[in-house]
Amino acid sequence: MRLLLAGGGTGGHLFPAVALAETLKRQDTSAHILFVGTRNGLEYRVLPKLGWDLEIVNISAFTGKGMITKGVVMAKLCQSIMQGRTILKRFRPDAVIGVGGYASAPLVIAAKTLRLPVLLHEQNAIPGLTNKILARWADRVCVAFDQTVAEFSGIRTVVTGNPLRIGISDAPQKSGQPPTLLVFGGSRGARALNEAICAALPLLLKMHPDLRLIHQTGDEDLARVQSVYAATGCLNATVTAFIDDMSAVYQQADLVVCRAGATTIAELTASGRPSIVIPYPFAAGDHQKANALALVDKQAAIMLEQTELSADLLAETVHRLLADREQLQAMAKAARQLGKSDAAETILQICREMIQTRSVA
Repeated sequence: MRLLLAGGGTGGHLFPAVALAETLKRQDTSAHILFVGTRNGLEYRVLPKLGWDLEIVNISAFTGKGMITKGVVMAKLCQSIMQGRTILKRFRPDAVIGVGGYASAPLVIAAKTLRLPVLLHEQNAIPGLTNKILARWADRVCVAFDQTVAEFSGIRTVVTGNPLRIGISDAPQKSGQPPTLLVFGGSRGARALNEAICAALPLLLKMHPDLRLIHQTGDEDLARVQSVYAATGCLNATVTAFIDDMSAVYQQADLVVCRAGATTIAELTASGRPSIVIPYPFAAGDHQKANALALVDKQAAIMLEQTELSADLLAETVHRLLADREQLQAMAKAARQLGKSDAAETILQICREMIQTRSVA
């Protein structure tokens, strides 16, 4: 199969696409895979390090812009559609998968002008604007949550879950010795989470002197957070801007404090990790809260609202969970029962069916 994966921008869009590429290569070593994104997205930094081919289109976000800026973006969209047609004619994919983010728009539109099979994947409970607009051009839309189907009324939609990077679902049951807390706010970090953990750190260490922390801060907050850990005297901690191997840190974690992005939710469920989720309150359509509630409703996570977040509340919640192994294990079991570890395989099979149908027609 020759597969083109379009989109990205954030880890929530990019890493499911990486998981699809990894799975396809594992199934068929002769497969040809191409990513298309932008210079401003996470894909530009991550994909070359992972060894994947990436081409660039010139497009930027549309929402929240003034009329003049929107006019410029529309002109760029037309240009990027032509760039997309050139890329598609050169690469000759059997199918195109749009994974969300504005970089997917020109490739999906260009693919339809060339009569190529198109599949969209929506990671969040509430779909993003790009996928809602592009759905009319898609042959299939794959979604991660049951409730998302209604958002694509009249379009052939399949609930598949979110594709996961290799190794995420292999996390063993943790013994809790020493207790390990994993903290991250997505691929770019989250200042509110960083500040909350820094404020709660003295309380956490007082309650759990042997606590081990693994903290992904994002680039902007790294130096400041590292200085707080040093000043607090926390020696058993790994503080880094970005974690390349998430499967390894999930295997070490007893409890996770995180945002509620779609990829994070999928990883928590596949790895069976109990969590304290703090949704980003300004996400489009408040989709992170909807994502979080999918776990909370099944007692797989505890949700804290960012507007109510304090050092005392966070420290007490972490302490209460780490001190109650039975609850942690129950949350872990509930999380794993929600996991869909075969999402990538299912989406690729749908792609093959689309390709077969198109070739017959």
